[in-house]
Amino acid sequence: MKPFIFDARNGIHIIDLSKTLTQLEAACDFLAATVRRGGKVLFVGTKKQAQQCVKETAKECGQFYVVERWLGGTMTNFNTIKTSIKRLKEIEKMDADGSINNYVKQEQAMIHRELARLHKYFDGISAMDKHPAALFVVDIRREHNAVAEARKLKIPIVALVDTNSDPDLVTYPIAANDDAIRSVRMIMATVAQVITQAQAEFESKRARKPDVQEAAPVSEQKFESAEAVEVAAGDDPTTPESSPA
Repeated sequence: MKPFIFDARNGIHIIDLSKTLTQLEAACDFLAATVRRGGKVLFVGTKKQAQQCVKETAKECGQFYVVERWLGGTMTNFNTIKTSIKRLKEIEKMDADGSINNYVKQEQAMIHRELARLHKYFDGISAMDKHPAALFVVDIRREHNAVAEARKLKIPIVALVDTNSDPDLVTYPIAANDDAIRSVRMIMATVAQVITQAQAEFESKRARKPDVQEAAPVSEQKFESAEAVEVAAGDDPTTPESSPA
């Protein structure tokens, strides 16, 4: 982290904010490009002071999140995780359609406890059906398991990196104090804005595709006869020409 430290006073390192700005811009460019291609970002932040901020940011821009304990194998053993997510959805469906009332009260209580546990750990990734395109991590020392799994799967990592961390572990480090909630909120707000805009562009582009395919130009359409070509061009050979006056 030495290149990103401006000065040290009384044993406290001061981060060079000009470097932070440059890194934030590079990270935002990468995240925007990823989301524009239809990729999803998984936000990870389980430290108490960052949990709410991470959750709100991910929900705001329609991405995935983990704010409780990172369960080992969340990405490297994703098939097992998908089984738990499937069970979560099954119980939620039972609760919604009332079929849970077919069980006796003791069994209902057990199912509700299971639902609470599954919801706690998998709510933020319940819609994730494949590996995310990128990881955004707050405090890579605390989330070392998530970082290790992403590196193993070669998933790009964007992370807030404090002075006591190794920036070489992540693809796009952002030098910042990950213990200061104001610092975290400021950076997360910028990231949320960039991802939300990129997501809107992706949705708009996807919505336009069917229209473009339906409105194919006449030159690209296939016709069975020369007569059909004339009709498509606006000249109907079956219509008699008007005789000159």
